[in-house]
Amino acid sequence: MATLGFIGSGNIGTAVARLAVAAGIDVVLSNSRGPETLAETVAELGRARAATPEEAARAGDWVVVSIPLAAYQRLPAAALAGKVVLDTINYYPMRDGHIEVLDSGKTTTSALIQEHLADAKLVKAFNSISDHHIPSLARPAGAADRTALPIAGDDPQAKASAADLIGRLGFDTVDAGPLAESWRFEPETDPYAVPYSAAPDAVRAFWAEVSEALRSGTMPQTPPPVDAGVPLPAAQLRTLLADTPRKLTADRVVA
Repeated sequence: MATLGFIGSGNIGTAVARLAVAAGIDVVLSNSRGPETLAETVAELGRARAATPEEAARAGDWVVVSIPLAAYQRLPAAALAGKVVLDTINYYPMRDGHIEVLDSGKTTTSALIQEHLADAKLVKAFNSISDHHIPSLARPAGAADRTALPIAGDDPQAKASAADLIGRLGFDTVDAGPLAESWRFEPETDPYAVPYSAAPDAVRAFWAEVSEALRSGTMPQTPPPVDAGVPLPAAQLRTLLADTPRKLTADRVVA
């Protein structure tokens, strides 16, 4: 029986875990606070158990990593050796602190994490879609309104394995290239979040409000927009990936 491990069980991780359970995949969840803090989530999911990050890494046929970038050096490199690791992490300096090689564009978030996980097979995935759109846009294979997600990675077999998993979870995939090209679907690029939203103007307005709040030292008063989403076909995603300009930290509304 296939098993999907999770290091980080926040909104993205839990949303993907629900799809995995629905697809008949066993789930092993972990977080930084200990397995006992996941009892309610495990009970809700049913086909899941809680573990430490090292245990989740060793148990998974694939492992989803969904933690703040600032904590990436705490990922269990030895336990993840040889594993296909789906990296959902985005870089936000306001949360993670400034990292010069990312601010300057010398590398990408996923390439930086791959350096730490030298013996793992990293595939960037699930970072460009909002957590609430993951369950609402998942569709069976062959559905006319199937949504595509971008992936990137340096190992062709790992990308094929990740694409197979993501297909079982309810999405098509578009290969954006190696990890060096994963900037094409990092925050605020053309394929990021907005194309999956039924209220794109509200998403952009929220980003602007967050940016203004950060500058003024306050918290945004408007909650993030939540909608059922709109399907993004693979052909449209390919165009967005090909045409998007790179967004370095200095170019972003929210940094």
